[in-house]
Amino acid sequence: MNNSKKSNNNIKENIEWNENNEFEKIKRELSIKTIGKIIIYSLLTMLLLAFLVDVIYNDELANSVIRMNERFYYFCVMNKETIISVTCIIIILGYMYIFLRKLIGNIEIILIAIDKLLKNPEQEIDLPESLLSIENRLNKIRIDLITSRNEAKEAESKKNDLIVYMAHDLKTPLTSIIGYLTLLTEEKEISKRLQDKYINIALDKALRVEELTNQFFDITRYNLHSMPITKKELNVSYLLRQLIDECFPMLEEKNLKCNLEADEKIMIFADGDKLARAFDNLLKNAINYSFENTEIEIKVNEEDEKINILFRNRGEKIPEYKLDKIFEKFYRGDSARSSSTGGAGLGLAITKEIIELHGGKIFVKNDDEFIEFYIILDKV
Repeated sequence: MNNSKKSNNNIKENIEWNENNEFEKIKRELSIKTIGKIIIYSLLTMLLLAFLVDVIYNDELANSVIRMNERFYYFCVMNKETIISVTCIIIILGYMYIFLRKLIGNIEIILIAIDKLLKNPEQEIDLPESLLSIENRLNKIRIDLITSRNEAKEAESKKNDLIVYMAHDLKTPLTSIIGYLTLLTEEKEISKRLQDKYINIALDKALRVEELTNQFFDITRYNLHSMPITKKELNVSYLLRQLIDECFPMLEEKNLKCNLEADEKIMIFADGDKLARAFDNLLKNAINYSFENTEIEIKVNEEDEKINILFRNRGEKIPEYKLDKIFEKFYRGDSARSSSTGGAGLGLAITKEIIELHGGKIFVKNDDEFIEFYIILDKV
């Protein structure tokens, strides 16, 4: 979580740094343009004034001044350089006032636009035509800001999903550990052979918890949402039989039986740990939502290069409109069920992701009698 906060802070700092840099560029651009305009307009005005006085109106202007006040005329002639300098200063100051006032007005408009951009980046920036280039630049910043914020939200969402997924995966082996340790505690007359079997299963599950915890730290350290699959050849029948044995306490609690029909020679090239997680989720889902004193069926058969797997149990019918959402994250078919039964609504979502990660398909059918999950996987 600390890494997540640091990541978000870094994103915010980068956004703010980029915005500040861009605003500095805009201010510098406006300042250069304003200074350039003051210099150009001042020079042009002074050249025009000099041209009018010295070339066009030279004699007429002098005669007019003499007729008005001869002494003033000689004063102007004697102080020509001073008068020209003062005139130039007045012209420059006049243009500075005009253009700097306009510059300040433009900066205020831009500041208001930036404030709107930060508060509501979804709204497009609209500036006067004279600021069209800056309008385009601010709209580009706006799009970048939206993108960065969306990426930050997505990263945070992935982090949260990761934590919930790992919590769900940790809960699965812990359930088996608690179940078998409860059997060992409550059943005083249990045979030594069964004691050893239950202890070994509990130990295997405890090691699985340790493995998942290590994976959690690895994923968090490298900021990954998922880990790549590592495929190897495995026996489907053996894998399913092992999962059924591990769920024995849960089956016994509801007086359920689990019947596996599978050729012991069926092999598949897949990630055993992840596929076991998917099958385990389906089996526990069948246990949780089965009527008491019924049978859960698991059937496996080969067809060409495909392996078809069926999980079937007797349970309450799921409405058709809920079947389309059953593989969504955090969705539970029956909101009235307790969290101890239905979980967080992640098991089937995780299962679907794992099956699709292997290039397979999963779908569900439901009638008044059976709930059926079908899985189709490639052998290789």
